[in-house]
Amino acid sequence: MGRSLAHRIRTEAHAVWLAARDPRTPLAAKLVGLLVAAYALSPIDLIPDFIPVIGLLDDAILIPLGVWLFERLMPAELMAEHRARAAIETERPVSWIGVAIIVAIWAGSAWLVWSVIATSGFD
Repeated sequence: MGRSLAHRIRTEAHAVWLAARDPRTPLAAKLVGLLVAAYALSPIDLIPDFIPVIGLLDDAILIPLGVWLFERLMPAELMAEHRARAAIETERPVSWIGVAIIVAIWAGSAWLVWSVIATSGFD
């Protein structure tokens, strides 16, 4: 049975994350990969997923475009290695501690931006 689009996107994003952290990955690919992985693995989206149709559209367009660009910057055999590892690792249960850390980082970032705006007189 085929995997859902969401599962395939999550697996690809995980492969990008693994490859971006690999010392054999070229610098340009690392930068693109970190941006793609951060967006894909973050619980915060440009357009929230609960908005019908367009909520999932950003994930279905932006992430595959980022993965496509990342793949063009990577050696094919290196990407295949990380894709295989990601396929195995995405079968594992979700790490709720990891989710909590990501949410805390986004919340802290939002608070920092709000604090800077509030104290700078841009009210």
